[in-house]
Amino acid sequence: MSPDRLLVIVEDDEAFARTLKRSFERRDYRVLTADSRDALVQLLAEHDPAFAVVDLKLGSGSGLVCVQALHAHDPEMVIVVLTGFASIATAVEAIKLGAAHYLAKPSNTDDIEAAFARAAGDPSTPLAPRPTSIKTLEWEHIHEVLADSGFNISETARRLGMHRRTLARKLAKRQVG
Repeated sequence: MSPDRLLVIVEDDEAFARTLKRSFERRDYRVLTADSRDALVQLLAEHDPAFAVVDLKLGSGSGLVCVQALHAHDPEMVIVVLTGFASIATAVEAIKLGAAHYLAKPSNTDDIEAAFARAAGDPSTPLAPRPTSIKTLEWEHIHEVLADSGFNISETARRLGMHRRTLARKLAKRQVG
């Protein structure tokens, strides 16, 4: 196995991290896991992965700080962000911080490995109009405010002028993974 097949998975859900790790190991990747930014920094002190998969929501924090740390460690690393809370705002921030791709959950190993292979982007991707529903606009606005408040539900609810439980119900309905 070549050293360039070293992958780090940053995921706080132990069961999902273990499943993803096994799946990538069956594809001949050497896999390291971290459940927080601090654990990731410790791994990066000893290892130089070529690939990374980062969950956007790590506990009560954001995986975007991990994307930033990974990109600072190695700007050539191919970073894929996985999220059950997809929004345009966090997708843009992830890409600006160094992610190559941003995938909504549920995504499997095939999806992630395909994203690794398409790291360069494709300027011939066809432009197609996307009809946007009111619900989609509402979700994107909620998620933008959620990201701006550091994924703090109470603060987000306050900024949106809604009850915290109402916001929690809306988030539970839209969670994809």
